[in-house]
Amino acid sequence: MGNDVTISTPSDCEIVITREFRAPLNLVFDACTRPALLKRWLTGPPGWSMTVCEIDRRVGGNYRYVWRHTDGTEMGMGGVFRELLRPERIVRTELFDDDWTGGEALSTMVLNEHRTGVTTLTNTLLYSSRRARDGCLKTGMKDGMAASYISLDALLASSIAP
Repeated sequence: MGNDVTISTPSDCEIVITREFRAPLNLVFDACTRPALLKRWLTGPPGWSMTVCEIDRRVGGNYRYVWRHTDGTEMGMGGVFRELLRPERIVRTELFDDDWTGGEALSTMVLNEHRTGVTTLTNTLLYSSRRARDGCLKTGMKDGMAASYISLDALLASSIAP
């Protein structure tokens, strides 16, 4: 299994990100919803760290993430959970502090353990317009997500695995 992140644009307003992980469904879900675990892998490319990770894990609950680069640059985002169906579905809004995406986006993450111990993560991001979607694609998100997912691979293989 490779580390490839697949990104597609099935409509003018959507980005679909797909990645497989060699881990059971429950572990991947926990890694995507528990602050102590998220801070260990959702860091993007080298030089970034997650300094704030606050999550109210319930429908209607808020979350807040802030990343800091070694040069002092910060990037923050937050939103509201619209659906949490453990262990296979997370739907939430996303809005960056410095809104370069044209407003709130909707993230629908679906996890599927299609083979024992292999989970596919599919995240569909719905933006307000094609321009917003294309702006997101130009940020280098694929490289940042690929780096984070490599970190998630290591985390899943470490002490949190059974």
